[in-house]
Amino acid sequence: MQAISAAQPLAQEAHGGNSLLNIGIFAIFVAVTMVIVFRASRNTKTASDYYAAGHAFSGPQNGIAISGDYLSAASFLGIAGAIAVNGYDGFLYSIGFLVAWLVALLLVAELLRNTGRYTMGDVLSFRMRERPVRTAASLSTLVVSFFYLLAQMAGAGGLIALLLGITDKGGQAIVIAVVGALMILYVLVGGMRGTTWVQIIKAALLIAGAFVMTVWVLGLYGFNLSALLGHAADVAGDKVLNPGAQYGKTETSKLDFISLGIALVLGTAGLPHVLMRFYTVPTAKEARRSVVWAIWLIGLFYLFTLVLGYGAGAMVGPDAIKDAPGGVNSAAPLLASHLGGPLLLGFISAVAFATILAVVAGLTITASASFAHDIYANVIKKGKVDDKQQEVKVARITALVIGVVSILGGIAANGQNVAFLVALAFAVAASANLPTLLYSLFWKRFNTTGALFSIYGGLVITIVLIIFSPAVSGDDEAMFPALDFALFPLKNPGLVSIPLSFLLGYIGTKLSKDENGGTKYAEMEVRSLTGAGSEKAVQH
Repeated sequence: MQAISAAQPLAQEAHGGNSLLNIGIFAIFVAVTMVIVFRASRNTKTASDYYAAGHAFSGPQNGIAISGDYLSAASFLGIAGAIAVNGYDGFLYSIGFLVAWLVALLLVAELLRNTGRYTMGDVLSFRMRERPVRTAASLSTLVVSFFYLLAQMAGAGGLIALLLGITDKGGQAIVIAVVGALMILYVLVGGMRGTTWVQIIKAALLIAGAFVMTVWVLGLYGFNLSALLGHAADVAGDKVLNPGAQYGKTETSKLDFISLGIALVLGTAGLPHVLMRFYTVPTAKEARRSVVWAIWLIGLFYLFTLVLGYGAGAMVGPDAIKDAPGGVNSAAPLLASHLGGPLLLGFISAVAFATILAVVAGLTITASASFAHDIYANVIKKGKVDDKQQEVKVARITALVIGVVSILGGIAANGQNVAFLVALAFAVAASANLPTLLYSLFWKRFNTTGALFSIYGGLVITIVLIIFSPAVSGDDEAMFPALDFALFPLKNPGLVSIPLSFLLGYIGTKLSKDENGGTKYAEMEVRSLTGAGSEKAVQH
């Protein structure tokens, strides 16, 4: 088998000739999911239904939905491309994303489900002063969700060039607006119940598509992984089988990888849209089961990306992938085009769009729930909302606003390097959210001042370090390559911002004489570990 050296013909086939087929398959997905969302809306009547799907999903169902929420376009297209071009170093992303779930399983999932109701603010305010802590938690949630949303929406524009043949900015802006409008409709109509079903369907399609391509690639090499790896090395050089192709060139790049790995592993357990999924199950046991299901499904998928990445490197070639309109993100679609022609490419294209659609819907409902439940209901109204439907109405209005802002932001960022936005989302989640959650769950002395120091400190430190990093300026791949105000050497600030956030939480607690945090610690500990009394947390 020979690698395809002519990048342009394959790229033209992938992004030019089959736009109608790609759009048709995607339209079928949208039509089916819309029917399901409208059916789900019949049972969305209370705040619990809208925010947490009435706690009605089983562990396996929620586990599939979590995998659908977690496996974003970056996981499918980005990692396959990273492996195709950089080999071993690209697969390290998969390992980081997967190991992160052990932190969520062992430290967060069950305890969070027992203690909270709808949002992260519920857990933090259990033993702290409610209004300042809820405000901080909501702000952090909105920041993480917005940057994650922006990256997904801008990524949608970038994919259009390869998948639908729409290369002008105006056409891509229209597609970003369509994706945003569908996202808003899913959230407004179906709430968490409808969004969960969209994520379940998308996860099934994504894993099935990756499975088919994996078996196909392995079949061409006699189901011999060594033969596949050997051919990839023949095409791209031995560097793809050895560490260091991407992160081993300098000492700074090695530190950059450590920093990124820490942010990925610790950030997952602090991502608001992942945390909110634990509330859709009826018991802590089901929350635990859902994470176990998610680990298996996500782990299986990342094994598929190993074969897909090296398969694309061997059969399409790294140069052809980098020269394609979508760059490294084009590896999986180009491989699909090479294997199954227009039909398989159309299916993979639809799965890529479905991936973006499901993830942005989950992010939007998380952000809107945080504002409506934490800020509106508990800070502005001080918990005295007479009509729960009013809270849901505010959540829907917030979803609409967030959707419009993310569409505009995605159009503005289209065509630029938005990798730093994802890095920022994970770094903020790991720096601002996780230390505060862990301190709140496990440290009796922890108090409101410590929580505010940790959240606001982590937020400010992370954003400042990112702004003055090579991810924004001073590098060929930066968002503003022509400028250079990079003062911080690492592209991801996790190595510095996460320890500092833990330290700030400790310092804030020690400086304050507020003992209120410890008065309800015993009750919180019993509830978080046993679930006793947690039925109060699901009343509405």
